[in-house]
Amino acid sequence: MEYILSIDQGTTSTRACLFTADGRVAGSAQREFRQIYPAPGMVEHDPQDIMGSVMSVAAEAMVRAGASPSHIRGVGITNQRETTIVWDKNTGKPVYNAIVWQCRRTAEYCEKLKNSPTAKEIYRRTGLIPDAYFSATKLKWILENVDGAYERARRGELAFGTVDTYIMWRLSGGKIFATDYTNAARTMLFDIRNLKWDNWLLDLFGIPACMLPEAYPSGHLFGYTTAEAFGAPIPLAAVAGDQQSALFGHLCLSAGDLKNTYGTGCFLLMNTGDKFVESKNGLVTTLGACTGGRPPYVLEGSVFIGGAAVQWLRDGLGFFGDAAESEKLATSVKDNGGVYLVPAFTGLGAPYWNGEARGLICGITRGTTRAHIARAALESIAYQVGDLVQAMSADAGAKITRLAVDGGASANDFLMKFQADILGCEVARPAAVEATARGAAYLAGLQTGFWKDEASLPASREVKVFTPTADESERSKLIAGWRKAVSRAL
Repeated sequence: MEYILSIDQGTTSTRACLFTADGRVAGSAQREFRQIYPAPGMVEHDPQDIMGSVMSVAAEAMVRAGASPSHIRGVGITNQRETTIVWDKNTGKPVYNAIVWQCRRTAEYCEKLKNSPTAKEIYRRTGLIPDAYFSATKLKWILENVDGAYERARRGELAFGTVDTYIMWRLSGGKIFATDYTNAARTMLFDIRNLKWDNWLLDLFGIPACMLPEAYPSGHLFGYTTAEAFGAPIPLAAVAGDQQSALFGHLCLSAGDLKNTYGTGCFLLMNTGDKFVESKNGLVTTLGACTGGRPPYVLEGSVFIGGAAVQWLRDGLGFFGDAAESEKLATSVKDNGGVYLVPAFTGLGAPYWNGEARGLICGITRGTTRAHIARAALESIAYQVGDLVQAMSADAGAKITRLAVDGGASANDFLMKFQADILGCEVARPAAVEATARGAAYLAGLQTGFWKDEASLPASREVKVFTPTADESERSKLIAGWRKAVSRAL
C-alpha cells in the first residue's frame, strides 16, 4: 500500500493525514499548540512549537496507518497563510516569534496606507487591500523592531517565509528555500499578474529582496526531506495555502466554483479562471492552486474570527470543556433571545476591513443565559459568511444557490442549518470534511504520478445537504439585528 502524506499546519493545530489512492484517510493525527498573546490585538506562535507539532502528528499518522517511509510516495503541505517568520540562514533559528495572520500590531500603519493613493497601486499589483492581515507589514515590523535585523537582512543573513517555507526549510535541512504562488500572493509583496516578487512593493515596505524564497506552482517537486525527518528521504511535492488547498480539495477546478471553510477564521473562495475580478465590495483577488502553468485567479472574502469564537467561549470563558458541546448548549434555547455577538477580537475582515473594531455582545437582558451567548457565537459565524456571500454575489454578478463547505466548525449541524437559512441557499457538506488536507494530497499525488490526472482524483461520494426553511421576513429580521450589532462594533 502506498500513500500521500498531507501535512495541514493550521492556526491553532496541526494535522497529518495519509491518503490512499481511492481517497480514503488511512491514518490521521491532530495536535493543538500554544497561542501567544503579547498584548491586546497581538497574536504570535513559537516556530519551534509549529515544527514540534508537524513532526509529532506526521509520525503518529504513519503509525496509525501502519506505514513506513517507503510507503510514502510524496508529501503535500498546506498551511495557515500570511503568518510571518524570519530566521537565520546559517542556524535556522528564528529572530522573533512567528507573527500570526490575525495579529493587528501594524493596523495603524495600514490604515494610513489604505487612505492614501498608494492603496490603489497595491491592489492593482497584488489584488489585496492594505491590511495588517497580510505579511508585508509584519515583516517590516520585525526588521524595524528586532535589534540588528534590518542590517543582517541586507547582508543576506536572514530568510523570510510564510509557514510553508519554514517547514520545507526545516524538513530539508535548509536545502529548500521556496514557496508557492498561493502563499506568495498573500504576502502583499507579489505581483499576481506577472507572478514575481515586486521591486516597487519591496522598496515601499523596505524589504531586502535577498530575504525572499523562490515561488513555484503549488504542485512542484520542491526537493526532498532529510532521511532524519521521516526515516528516509521523501519528495516534497506540493505546497498550497490552506484556503486554496481546500478549494482544490473540493475539486472546484472551473470558473464559478466556490467553497467556504469554517476554521479559526472563515474563508469564502470562488475560482474565476483566467479573469482578474476587481472587487467593488471589499473582497480581494488572489491566486489558486495549480500543478503547472499559470494558476487561476480567485476571488476571496476572509472572516478573521470564525470557529475561534467558540474556542474563546471554551478557553476564555469556560462555557464548556469541548467545542463540540457548543451545539448542544446552543440548541437548548429556541432562539438567540435577541442577543448578538460580534467577534471582532482582532478587528473585522471582509467586507468591512476595520482593524480598530472590537468585539461586543449586545441585546443582553436579565433573561440572557449562557446558552443564548453560545448560540449567538455560532450564529455570528453564519452572519459573517452571509456578508461575504452577499459581497461575492454582487462582484460575480450571479446569485449563489449552493455552497460547498468544510473545516472543523462545518461538522456542527446547527451552524450549517442556520447558515442555509441566512443565505437562503443549499449548504453541502461532504462526509469527510478534511478538504484542506485533501487538496494538498491531490496536488502532491498529481505531481508524483500517484493520480494520473485531475479526472482521476477521487471525489467525496457522501454529501449532506442543508436546505433553508426560514421565511424571508424571519431572515431579514435576523440579518437586520446582526447589521445593527456590527455598526456598534465599528
